[in-house]
This record gives sequence, C-alpha cells and structure tokens, in this order.
Amino acid sequence: METAFTELVGVEHPIVQTGMGWVAGPRLVSGAANAGALGILASATMTVDELRAAVREVRSRTDAPFGVNLRADAGDAAERVRLIIDEGVRVASFALAPSKELIARLKDAGVVVIPSIGARRHAEKVAAWGADAVIVQGGEGGGHTGDVATTVLLPQVVDAVDIPVVAAGGFHDGRGLVAALSYGAAGIAMGTRFLLTSDSTVPDAVKARYLAAGVKDVTVTTAVDGLPHRMLRTELVASLERAGRTRALARAVRHAAAFRRLSGVSWPRMVRDGLAMKHGKELSWSQVLLAANTPMLLKASMVEGRTDLGIMASGQVAGVIDDLPSCAELVARVMAEAHGVLAHLRSLDALPPPG
Repeated sequence: METAFTELVGVEHPIVQTGMGWVAGPRLVSGAANAGALGILASATMTVDELRAAVREVRSRTDAPFGVNLRADAGDAAERVRLIIDEGVRVASFALAPSKELIARLKDAGVVVIPSIGARRHAEKVAAWGADAVIVQGGEGGGHTGDVATTVLLPQVVDAVDIPVVAAGGFHDGRGLVAALSYGAAGIAMGTRFLLTSDSTVPDAVKARYLAAGVKDVTVTTAVDGLPHRMLRTELVASLERAGRTRALARAVRHAAAFRRLSGVSWPRMVRDGLAMKHGKELSWSQVLLAANTPMLLKASMVEGRTDLGIMASGQVAGVIDDLPSCAELVARVMAEAHGVLAHLRSLDALPPPG
C-alpha cells in the first residue's frame, strides 16, 4: 500500500510505531522496522551516549528506515540533532514543535522531519517552517493529550496543510487505517498497540494490567504533572489526585533529583530545560516541578514492572486490545484487515443503484 508517507520515508506500510519513553527501545523499533512500519526510537529518557548506542543497535538489527524522537526544548537538542545526522538516521520526530532553524538543519542533511501536533494551528506553523509531514494526535491518544477527538482534528489538519498527515489516537487495526485514509491521512501511528506486542520490553505484569483494562479504565488526569495526561486508572493515580499540592511538589522535587542522577543531566541544564518548557507551554513553576514526576513514574512501571508505584500511559484503545502479537504479526494483520475492508468497499461501489 503506497501513500505519500511511505514514499517520503521509504517504508513498506503506512504505519508508525511511536516513540514512547522507556518503551520504544532498540528491540521494539527494529521489530517494527523489520515488519515494514516506521519504528521510532524514544530518546528523551536516554543520555546522548545511550542514544548513540541505541541507534547503532537498531541499525545492527535492521536495514530498514527508522526514526528518533527528540524533545525540541531540551538543552542538548542541538547535540542530539548532530548525532542523528552523523549516524544517518532517516527520520527525526518531535513531541513539541522544533524551531524553524532546527528543521532547516535537519532537512539540509537529508533527514525527514515529522513533528507531532495536537492542533490545526500547530500543523500550519510547522508546515510553513518546512516540516516534511506531521503526526496529528487526537484526544484518544495516550500520554499528554488534548481534548479534540481524532475524527474532528484529523480532517481539520488534512484540509489545512499540503504535506502528508499521519493520524494518531485511537488506532489499532486495519479498519482504523482505512478510516484514516478516507479522512485524507497518509497513514496511522500507534503507541499502545505496539506497546502491547511480544517485541515490547515492558514487563509482563504491566502488559497484563493493560490487557485487563476496559475502555472506562483509561482516564485523563492532571495530577501527575499539571497537564492532561491519559493513562490507566489505578490506585496510584487516585492517590495522586487526592494528594495536596504541597505533597505533590515535594514528590516532584525528589523525582527531579532521581532523574538527574539517572540521566546525568546537571542541575543548571535541568533549570534551563525547565525554563524552555515553561515558556513553550506557558506553565507555572509548580507545573514545571510537577513535570519531574513523569519520567520516574513511567520508569517504575515500564522498566521495573511496579504497577503499584508507576503510571501507565495509555490510549483508549487499551480497552479493546486483548493479545500480544509480534510486530510482524501485528503489521501483517493490520494490512490484511485494511485490504479486506477496501475490497468490501469496492464491492459496494460495484452494486447497481437501488430501484
């Protein structure tokens, strides 16, 4: 199935495995890439040296194109961009809009730039700055999310820009792929669906919690870092929502110190990153501090398997997923379903008119 997206990045299928922190490591990314999708390596929770090693490990596992997800507001973003260019990574994706200068630097080096956006105006901005494509995530998506459903946001963005649009938020099967294509998208991006594969390194106990969840067990809360965050509803989430602001800030400071030790980032750089985050999202200082909760709470679940101490970011589709296929099995199934749906639609078009 060729679309503007597959032609742009050189993959076989119009499917993206998103860059999820602590989840999208070399094994999952290479599994998605070898299946014909675009695998995206999550770098925000890695040091620069760890990122370099991860990129080289992915390349040792696959000859297919893959991408790296970056934080545009990170203090060392320029250094990470240089690494991507030097290592010959095909795609750079961004959770926040990169600057016009950063986009130009990557494009001049032949890197495809694909920011993720959650609003029509953001898509228009990055398209004007030279982005090659955009991933548009509706409110159904996991992690930080907005309140506009994919079915409303996606056609808005498709109508607003003339670059390939990849749809995210609520996708897990071939029917969704065909639906996205019918809206004018050039492909779909999936996070939770790829998290729940046998190639994902997420601990079994955590995967079991996802598989047991129903649609109503996925919630949006601001208790973790002050921003709307979609995740599985657990006792920990409930306790965070009950906690007062003073306790939440004290916890955030502890987690900031732990993340600093883990990442090797200096306090001055963390302050600079905080300033960039504060300016970019117009956050209060208390929200900036609360943002320190996210990396460590995600690590507790996605790496350490502590469902009692960690949060589990999740799209609403977790409530309809009940198996753990390999990436190869998942992509093949999605494409087979999509071709089946398309064949059915063509058969409807061939029917004689009524009367």
